[in-house]
Amino acid sequence: MNSCYVDFLKRRAKAFLESAQADFARGNYDLVLFHVEQFLQLYLKHLLYKKIGDFPKTHSVVRLIKDVIRVYSGDRLREFYEKNLETLYLLEEAYISSRYLPREYDKDIAERVLKFAEKILEVLEWLEKHL
Repeated sequence: MNSCYVDFLKRRAKAFLESAQADFARGNYDLVLFHVEQFLQLYLKHLLYKKIGDFPKTHSVVRLIKDVIRVYSGDRLREFYEKNLETLYLLEEAYISSRYLPREYDKDIAERVLKFAEKILEVLEWLEKHL
């Protein structure tokens, strides 16, 4: 396993989260959702790569989170997934629409998604520490 690559994925994921926070401050609410999706996608790939040395070549955060739950036997993550499934699908939609469709999101949704990102980061960091 390439530890530089593992570190890169995690650093890049956190940089996307920082970008989402900056986007919110600037009022770029559409980009908040896109950058949160990118954060989550890369952090999940980081966890998979760290544990099994690879990750599926997909952009689906729903699939990636299911894989992380399976690989890590993550009950805490499974519970978070079940409570936030709609937000995960919203992030997938935001990723697709950012590239292909004119879709806008408002401040309230962006704020909720940022709070979601902070909560899932806590869960993922906890999972990573308790390998």
